[in-house]
Amino acid sequence: MTSRLIRPVAIALLTAGQLTLVTACAEKGSSDAKSGAIAVKATDDACKLSRTSAPAGSIAFEVANEGSKITEFYLYGPDDKVISEVEGIGPGTSRTMTVKVTEAGKYTTACKPGMVGSGIRGEFTVTTKHHG
Repeated sequence: MTSRLIRPVAIALLTAGQLTLVTACAEKGSSDAKSGAIAVKATDDACKLSRTSAPAGSIAFEVANEGSKITEFYLYGPDDKVISEVEGIGPGTSRTMTVKVTEAGKYTTACKPGMVGSGIRGEFTVTTKHHG
């Protein structure tokens, strides 16, 4: 009789622990946005960034998929080579991509709804590092 009671309690405790982990991740994501992450709103037909320039150094993109298809987000260099990417962002979820960019110049961002094609591209400028 006792073992029947222990099992549901153990499952409830494990589930509560998993929910705590999910909450901790969500809170971390919101603090990233406050510290200067660039918000990216990805839909099935648009890729909107909260700003299209940043100083050289570590740049964080907080990608929120508001579309109906899994998406990816890319940062391409001036030579059109992939600098960084984040894949498998499901509808209604978000992921943060942090990339270290050391050289100023013209870059390109892209969201890829359905993870196909060249994506919805936009210009992105990296400026010389701002010295505080």
